[in-house]
Amino acid sequence: MRCAIHPEMETNLSCGKCGQPICPKCMVMTPVGGRCPKCARVRRTPTYQLSTIWYLRAVGAGLGAALVVGVLWWFLSRVTPFGFFNLLLAAGAGYLIGEITSRAVNRKRNLWLAVIGSLAFILSFLISFSGFSPFWLALRFGIGLLDLLALFLGVFLAQNQLR
Repeated sequence: MRCAIHPEMETNLSCGKCGQPICPKCMVMTPVGGRCPKCARVRRTPTYQLSTIWYLRAVGAGLGAALVVGVLWWFLSRVTPFGFFNLLLAAGAGYLIGEITSRAVNRKRNLWLAVIGSLAFILSFLISFSGFSPFWLALRFGIGLLDLLALFLGVFLAQNQLR
């Protein structure tokens, strides 16, 4: 027999559903045996399939969460002046932004959702760091090592919820 898709290949394999001859290159292993690509219907899991509306929902939820969490983070960091407390606030903010964004898209996961969540956390960090003054004025005072560590921790936790 010759493969239906690659006629130059000789084979003894056939699709378990339609009986069409297939070569090892074409064969797709399924739980019930080897199938041709047409019968196997290879698709991505619905958890990872996103349309434009899901991305728009993620951006909206991430932006809203970043604004609210950023203002709360700014307020809490001014009330409690402990440096290490900022790490806990960053971890909580990253987790919260990732969770809100994840729930807005019905727990779907994707690399681009992780990017959206990370950018939302960075916006939240910038709001908390600069307060209500322009960010470039806040940069004059400098970002400390704990602030950078808080930034990386929050980005990690935000993207971990969405990737």
